[in-house]
Amino acid sequence: MIDRMVVGRVPDKPHTALRDADGHLNHEECLTREGFDGPFTILYHHDRPHVALPAAAAHGWEIPSRADDQPGPLARHHYRSQELARRGGAALDARVPLLFNEDVVLSVLHPDDADPAYFSNGDADDLYFILEGGGVLRSALGDVPFGARDYLFVPRGLLHRFIPDDRPQFWLSIECLGGLWLPRQFRNEAGQLRMDAPYSHRDFRRPRFDGPRDEGLRDAIVKRGGAFHGFRYPHAPLDVIGWDGTVYPWAFPILAFQPRVGQVHLPPTVHGTFATRGALICSFVPRPLDFHPQAIPCPYPHSSVGCDEVIFYAGGNFTSRKGVGVGSLSVHPAGVIHGPHPGAYEASIGARATDELAVMLDTTRPLRATPEARSVEDAGYHASFA
Repeated sequence: MIDRMVVGRVPDKPHTALRDADGHLNHEECLTREGFDGPFTILYHHDRPHVALPAAAAHGWEIPSRADDQPGPLARHHYRSQELARRGGAALDARVPLLFNEDVVLSVLHPDDADPAYFSNGDADDLYFILEGGGVLRSALGDVPFGARDYLFVPRGLLHRFIPDDRPQFWLSIECLGGLWLPRQFRNEAGQLRMDAPYSHRDFRRPRFDGPRDEGLRDAIVKRGGAFHGFRYPHAPLDVIGWDGTVYPWAFPILAFQPRVGQVHLPPTVHGTFATRGALICSFVPRPLDFHPQAIPCPYPHSSVGCDEVIFYAGGNFTSRKGVGVGSLSVHPAGVIHGPHPGAYEASIGARATDELAVMLDTTRPLRATPEARSVEDAGYHASFA
């Protein structure tokens, strides 16, 4: 996904024998994408990685039904996710889905305990935005420390668990059912990130691999088809002695994103950070504003008939919106003109910088809200634009 890593012990050539000093044969596992045509990582386990037996699944969050029984009128929406009761517990159990379609599921979670079992999402890549808190993502590929204002990526099918630290936690979860990748226009022919890309290879925090690990845990939960399935291993699942490949978890600080600035207001696609099927994920970060003498820095009203616009507010003063706070989610659906609140357009003239911080998704399929989202909806939001 980012670049190739080789850590620990691996044989000289893939699919060949790797033995310990005592002659013990290690076992290869291929973690692939797009069947066998996409990026991949090859792991080398001390024991057979595919011997887990079915067991009761005692953990797992519920994904909402694909049918929304209360679609409601076409309107702008504002959901105050910060007002939801904090469920707590392990990350494995803590997600509260709020918005969803056939491509993405957006949830919030406030984990305050380490996962008691390993988890593998067989349905999607998981991208988190850490609004508050931090901790360690642990997998067979190593540990990825993460903290506030980090994106955190977990590839589909990777067995892992979260160990949050003692700080209050507030995470946004984006389940990417069609996979996640870096926009292809950011790479050159050799696969490097281009010099004009909005980030570099050095900005990504990769796993720290210390060899095999036995935490005494043998249970694993696998999500597939929206259902959760339990398995039990006879040995430690994190028994990897080395690995080689490009598919692995990573953390990326949102403030490492390099924003573009122009004479006049640029379209939101210049904030594009990650891509998934049916959506572009964008980062709004503090930056200088447009420098034409007559520039209007506030976003212009636009009829973006091809996508719904979702913004998760993470900090600063978001000049185009009133009444939103840290943790708010706004949804402006296709078919309704997107635009700033009254007065914001005019008041932005002459502004030279913004301290706003937010994560935005433009989704090509309509988003639906769960009952949990509707329970914290700002009922007067659409009328506030009049």
